[in-house]
Amino acid sequence: MAKKLTLTIPKLAVNDRVKSALVATTGTLIRADKSPDEAYGDFFTHVQQDQIYADGKTFVDLIPKKRATQIKKEYLLAKQDPSFDLREFVTRHFYEFNPSESTYHTNVDISAREHVSSLWDVLKRRNRVDRGSLIALPHAYVVPGGRFSEQFYWDSYFIMLGLAADNRWDLIEGMTKNYAYMIRKFGFIPTANRTYFLSRSQPPFFSHMVRLLARHNGRTRTLLEYLPYLLSEYRFWVKGRRQVGSHIDTRAYARVVQMPNGVVLGRYFDNKTTPRPESLREDIETFEQTGGHDPERLYLDLRAGAESGWDFSSRWFSSPQDITTIHTTDIVPVDLNCLLYQLETTIAEAYQLMYQPLLARKFRTLAERRASTVLKYMWSDKEQFFMDYDFRTGKSTDSVSLAGVFPLYAKIATAAQAKAVAERLEKDFLKDGGLVTTLVDNGQQWDAPNGWAPLHWIVIQGLREYGHYTLADKIKQAWVTSGLTVFKNKSKMIEKYNVSNHDRIGAGGEYPLQDGFGWTNGVLAVLLDEDN
Repeated sequence: MAKKLTLTIPKLAVNDRVKSALVATTGTLIRADKSPDEAYGDFFTHVQQDQIYADGKTFVDLIPKKRATQIKKEYLLAKQDPSFDLREFVTRHFYEFNPSESTYHTNVDISAREHVSSLWDVLKRRNRVDRGSLIALPHAYVVPGGRFSEQFYWDSYFIMLGLAADNRWDLIEGMTKNYAYMIRKFGFIPTANRTYFLSRSQPPFFSHMVRLLARHNGRTRTLLEYLPYLLSEYRFWVKGRRQVGSHIDTRAYARVVQMPNGVVLGRYFDNKTTPRPESLREDIETFEQTGGHDPERLYLDLRAGAESGWDFSSRWFSSPQDITTIHTTDIVPVDLNCLLYQLETTIAEAYQLMYQPLLARKFRTLAERRASTVLKYMWSDKEQFFMDYDFRTGKSTDSVSLAGVFPLYAKIATAAQAKAVAERLEKDFLKDGGLVTTLVDNGQQWDAPNGWAPLHWIVIQGLREYGHYTLADKIKQAWVTSGLTVFKNKSKMIEKYNVSNHDRIGAGGEYPLQDGFGWTNGVLAVLLDEDN
């Protein structure tokens, strides 16, 4: 086993400059209300299971006109009436907060690039008051699409790329400060500022946001200002590291897993084992398909899959076509650990700038050990690709996915590995409209034939890091063509694209066509600007 590295993370190793930044990023830290499923109990379950709304997210986003306790009391009385109408009851007691209701219509006379720039203010929200499940934030932010009112975590980084291309640093800084605020309030960055997301996060791109902001505000100033928040984010992802390995049966705890060499890596997790409030009906239906075996484990794995951002994908399934075989928490994901490696290196750099060489060395060592462990256990000679690792079986999973390109993005792959990855991408993943997310077509949105903007950005940048510019440009042109083609036909940017068949654009999708889509806009803007 590798020698254990004692990790002590200072609560706040800050100087006066950092302390002043804490004041700048802090809002009023008030206690968040309960998640709707906790607040409303049986009434909530009744509404979601009866599918009062086609999309379960609609109800959890409604704003109550009275306190939850009063609504529950009235529900218990009202439902005894034989003529009780649940839909009417909901309509009478809740209303929708939809700041996107406007007269906005796409200007078909402008280019796709101009359309992206024109949408930032349409997608901007300012929410300083808690509204139902929506948690107030101190600064304005950009949402993925017109139907949303919350600031989603990993979406935001790719949105910020587009904002930077349009010189909207005010929004980038405000959104980054919102995340610092949430870290201070909750101890981590939730999926989005909703009470029902407070048990899980998303892929940790906060360090990338800080580095992006540093391009405008200066490296030293920005890294020192945000170091306390980077440390807090890190604590969240490594919590439980002292528990693993302390007993022969404790290989995993919360979001950490001890690998065979003794190094602790990360996994996706959730702090609850119940159906997701926003997808309660779907999760219960999935459980019913299992024949009633171990509901808590199933719900935990569904939630962990949601934390990954890849909800859902054959990547998390034992049987690629069957979501009931989901086992996310058994899997040590290659993408997550590359992002955590980048978080560790960012913290090390910040400590170096603070003239703290011992702490800088400690985090560099942590990063190096994580990187070497990823290379040791997640490279598949058979597939010639990076793969997720199943710590229960002690070997790679069978899923070949674009997550395997993250080691190139993080610059930890060898040149030979990068060459093999590039060849596999061109051979198996690249289609006329871009890259499929996996090689499995099963109806899940994070599988073939769908392609996604954030993964295209990761792949393009990763290939460029290793000098594979021709393939990177080929992928870029295919992806940009998809975006421009759909915009020409539908006057919209969408959340994902069917890269194999333009006649079925959006197949496997989750959301209706709307004004957006944040990360699609952001990545397209940057890629288009490269040619100008």
